[in-house]
Amino acid sequence: MPELRRRTLLSAIGVTAAAGAAVTSQSPSAYAASGKAGARYESKVQGLLSRMTLEEKLGQLQQLPWAYDLNPGSGSTKEVEDAARSGRLGSVLSIFGAKATNELQRLAVEESRLGIPLLFGLDVIHGFWTNFPIPLAQASSFDPEVTRSDAEVSAKEARSNGVHWTFSPMMDVTHEPRWGRIAEGTGEDPYLTARFAAAKVEGYQGSGYGTKETLAACAKHFVAYGGAEGGRDYNTVDVSESRLRNLYLPPFKAALDAGVATVMASFNTIGGVPAHGNAHTLTDILKKEWDFDGLVVSDWTGVQELIAHGFAEDGADAARLALNAGVDMEMSSTNLLTNGKKLLRAGKISQRRIDDAVARVLRLKHALGLFDDPYVEESAAITEPSAAARKAARAAAARSMVLLKNDGDVLPLKKSVGSLAVVGPFADSTDLLGTWVVPASAERFPAVKVLDAVRKAAPDAKVTYAQGVDPEGKDAGGVDKAVAAAKAADVTVVVVGEPAAMSGEASARSDISLPGDQEKLISAIAETGKPFVVVLVNGRPLTVGDWLDSAPAVLEAWHPGTEAGNAVADVLFGTVNPGGKLPVSFPRTVGQIPIHYNHESTGRPYDADNKYTSKYLDLPPSPQFPFGFGLSYTKFELGTPALSRGSVSARALRKGDTVEVSVSVRNTGSRAGDEVVQLYVRDVAASITQPVRRLRGFKRVTLDAGASTKVRFQLGADDLGFWTNDVEGEFRLEEGAFELFVGTSSTAEAKLALKVT
Repeated sequence: MPELRRRTLLSAIGVTAAAGAAVTSQSPSAYAASGKAGARYESKVQGLLSRMTLEEKLGQLQQLPWAYDLNPGSGSTKEVEDAARSGRLGSVLSIFGAKATNELQRLAVEESRLGIPLLFGLDVIHGFWTNFPIPLAQASSFDPEVTRSDAEVSAKEARSNGVHWTFSPMMDVTHEPRWGRIAEGTGEDPYLTARFAAAKVEGYQGSGYGTKETLAACAKHFVAYGGAEGGRDYNTVDVSESRLRNLYLPPFKAALDAGVATVMASFNTIGGVPAHGNAHTLTDILKKEWDFDGLVVSDWTGVQELIAHGFAEDGADAARLALNAGVDMEMSSTNLLTNGKKLLRAGKISQRRIDDAVARVLRLKHALGLFDDPYVEESAAITEPSAAARKAARAAAARSMVLLKNDGDVLPLKKSVGSLAVVGPFADSTDLLGTWVVPASAERFPAVKVLDAVRKAAPDAKVTYAQGVDPEGKDAGGVDKAVAAAKAADVTVVVVGEPAAMSGEASARSDISLPGDQEKLISAIAETGKPFVVVLVNGRPLTVGDWLDSAPAVLEAWHPGTEAGNAVADVLFGTVNPGGKLPVSFPRTVGQIPIHYNHESTGRPYDADNKYTSKYLDLPPSPQFPFGFGLSYTKFELGTPALSRGSVSARALRKGDTVEVSVSVRNTGSRAGDEVVQLYVRDVAASITQPVRRLRGFKRVTLDAGASTKVRFQLGADDLGFWTNDVEGEFRLEEGAFELFVGTSSTAEAKLALKVT
């Protein structure tokens, strides 16, 4: 078929691909915060570079770690303090607190020769004092404003405590639920991840990250970290150029378009080349093709690990490879600082490359306003979650929950219920914040317990509690007590799931069912014959098939954050009608992994009547719950979707033309609620095989009972084309037939035909 090519990179989430009013458009202020704005500091940057010694330049490329509970002056911080005084340190991570950061900053600004301020970074992933639900949960909202709210609150709290830079958002698309870091991302789809990545960057950075209420954001991990083999953290990734560009890169391009200040390299290899030494991804794509002039930081000891990868012979070799590939700042390990002078003298690195890296660091410090005012006002430091922040976190958590099952309309519970049993390892637990929480916030501001919130929501009910099983499922000695409580109650709420430590970094699981004997608790409650609800609190998709049929109702609450209990109660009792959708498929068993909606067809797609097709002998072809799935306490009906025209020329699409898909949605139930209308695209025949479906639009709408609205999507070239295996970056738009699916999950059946001529 004729091919129409273009080599300029298309935006991953341009307005032509957006979903009607749900579009998060790029504002001028977002672009003003981008690296390109650094041009206005260029004369100052170059002037300072001309005054710096080689040692001072190498120092700017070094980031050293702090410890959360230490202050300047303690013996263990001497290395960092000495480096700050000597002007041989660019950044410190894991330090916060207005007083502590000011004291360390003074050493650099007032005692070093050039007074270059330090850059303070911290993992502010889904909250500082106020913890919002984990990022995977936020993605379930299918509402980028949820993640924007998290970023805005987090930035304000962290910046007032001396933090300048957050190592967030993580935008690693993954098809691997065994991988613990799935909790930190947005699931299995690049389009959904791109929309959320852009919103979170804008939320952190605001109208310019030089203000005292914003942070420099960091797009991580660059790139393909989510493809780790077997779901084992740090593991190998072998990926084609087309898969790299179609699946893993789009969220990063969206973050760059939103003005992200920094990018972090990933731990994995990409086609045999470690990301920290990968010139193709860090320089050819990121810095040249995408024209990124921001800062690239290594991950923790990522440069040093080039040796363990078998890519570098020693520390000097690792420093050479990383700097020349495109890493600008080394986190934790000190290979460049230690060996840089020797490498330069030997001609293995260039002065030009050193100066380029240093300039990127200095531009960021200028953009943050650190040369004008390097300190924070200690009296203005935010020291606890505000009422407004808690309200936002509570709303975000409830908006992110997904109703997976509700047989017999067990939910919502009536506030007038006579008696309730609340059982399970997480019913009376504060371990609901999730992975990557600032330790001080967990200690000072624990999550609201589900048990406490249920008692508050139903003040006249008799509420009894029994743990039943411990969080790891190792001690089931309390099951009998839980059963007794359930028998005596009108309805039981069973709160089960994963401890926060079971997800996040270095937390891969080979078995992703409920830990230990937690399933025995569910089975025992089911045997009572009394109505009950299962609330899941977890950091990844779980296999639930062993007990799902016995549970009348199941609510996926994820790890909901500071306001966890209140948000769960809001949904259980109907104050909030759940409207979330799954951002990742739930497998039936671990043996079914990887299973994801955006797979390719194969030459022998599944056929129940033909053994010799792609399938398992002992499992259906579908996941337990598909991507985009979620129920409500009300019912919705979609009309017949319509296409503005049945054909469009590729030439017109290349020039920015679009076609419109529209569909009406009506709330046919008896209460107000939310529905997420979703649009999927399939390229019927392409020169490189394409996924059977690709999400290219979504819109969450709120409708009163009986109300209706029309949802419109615009489809353009970005949505219908794809990236080839050309390493120089070729986006191809081909003539041919396309199928468009509209519905409320990735299994949508309503279909339209579009012809590109």
